[in-house]
Amino acid sequence: MSKLRITMAQLDFVVGRIEGNRDRILEIIKDAQKNQVDLVLFPELCLTGYPPEDLLLRKDFLDRVDAALEAIAKATQGITAIIGFPERKAGHLFNSAAILSNGHTLSTYQKRLLPNYGVFDEKRYFKEGNTPCVFEMSGLDIGLTLCEDIWHEGPVEASVAAGADLIISLNASPFHAGKLHERHQLIQARAKAHQTPIVYLNLVGGQDELVFDGASFAMDLNGELCFQAPEFKESLEIIEIETQPSIKLLRGQLTPPLSEDAQIYEALVTGIRDYVKKNGFQGAVLGLSGGIDSALTLALAVDALGSKEVEVILMPSRYTADMSNEDARLEAEALGCQMHTIPIEPAFRTFLGMLEPAFEGRPADLTEENIQARCRGILLMALSNKKGKILLTTGNKSEMSVGYATLYGDMAGGFAPLKDIPKLLVYRLSRYRNTVSSVIPERVLTRAPSAELRPDQRDEDSLPPYPVLDEILERYIERDQSITDIIAAGLPEQDVRRVIRMVDRNEYKRRQAPPGVKVTPRAFGRDRRYPMTHGFSH
Repeated sequence: MSKLRITMAQLDFVVGRIEGNRDRILEIIKDAQKNQVDLVLFPELCLTGYPPEDLLLRKDFLDRVDAALEAIAKATQGITAIIGFPERKAGHLFNSAAILSNGHTLSTYQKRLLPNYGVFDEKRYFKEGNTPCVFEMSGLDIGLTLCEDIWHEGPVEASVAAGADLIISLNASPFHAGKLHERHQLIQARAKAHQTPIVYLNLVGGQDELVFDGASFAMDLNGELCFQAPEFKESLEIIEIETQPSIKLLRGQLTPPLSEDAQIYEALVTGIRDYVKKNGFQGAVLGLSGGIDSALTLALAVDALGSKEVEVILMPSRYTADMSNEDARLEAEALGCQMHTIPIEPAFRTFLGMLEPAFEGRPADLTEENIQARCRGILLMALSNKKGKILLTTGNKSEMSVGYATLYGDMAGGFAPLKDIPKLLVYRLSRYRNTVSSVIPERVLTRAPSAELRPDQRDEDSLPPYPVLDEILERYIERDQSITDIIAAGLPEQDVRRVIRMVDRNEYKRRQAPPGVKVTPRAFGRDRRYPMTHGFSH
């Protein structure tokens, strides 16, 4: 019996840290050599991290990539490694994979299908390849694909036609809810259609708004799952393939899949952790109001960074209910983080006094509410600056969609964990977190949400009920449905028209919001890009 032993290097690579990524790859190759592995696989563009964006336009960046690849090639004595990298060839740049063995580059494969939708912009940088790559190891012919290649007809078929007995797919596939199920369905169909085993390796870790969930896997020629790596964790696993007397993918580790709520929660934790750590912050700070959004943000931050790295400020105003202060304190105590209480009343009074002559004759309105939010923003940014900790904002996708947030107030900060989380999902994730350990008081989950910027204020004074609001937003933002379509689905016409007006006129606010983790198929920013100024009439 002859076997091919393959290491699946599901790792987190830092964008632009070429030498650091090189050293990590060399470390894994050395370990694989000790374990008598034949082939070690690394994700798409692992040498640069994904996506490197306009770093790819720099000659000095690409020069360092070439030098790093050469160093890796020299280390492949008695082993083969496949490395994702940007390749300069014939005056063009390709998204490529290099097959390195015994000190040499045996061949390179240029990605044939370049995604240019949603969060992807690969045609800005790369030229498409046009030929399959099939190489031989241990009597097995192996075909390579890179990420988008496997999602469409063509590249897999070309590899099989060129004699491939096995397909290896190297990926930097970002997470959104339900993505792993989509991948499984796709690869199962490809494997069964071509009676060819497929090994699917994915990147893991957070990069700005994107989170890569890992969750690498392998399926046999019948589409049966034979290996499943964990989600949102680095993983080094060896899989084995019998090459004689017939090709057989042997069963290995099968990590059970996470529930959808657990997946989304772990994506947010990963996004926070990697954004904070990779950018060199000393931890995080956030404002704790006693409401559901800040409670969930705090739990996420502590799970990502540890309680010692997170500080919170309670900033009560004249309108803050006692129960809000009590619940905020309970949350901070349950999670063991440092807490400060700084009332904003002195600052609010001072600003009102300063503005009184200019405001003479005008009644109080939204302006005074926004001043309170901006008082809080100043305090939070001061603590952030002094401690070297990033300020996490706590607004959710429902609020950001309709502009129910204050520029330079509660929108002030460096990272927005809930930016792509609709309000109803905030409640779901909060209840999920309480199944792990109870850190969010039940009263926070059941009381009516309020900004507490005026007497007896409730969110529903300004917005439709959240079940109605979130459905309108999901149809308009995620599905691009028209007003007519949304009303025809049974939603109140007055609410539909009002919500869509609010969404359209608040694009300017969203352009000024901090980045946040993408978990839906249509996140603001990289996914949904609308003009701030336009005359389109619904």
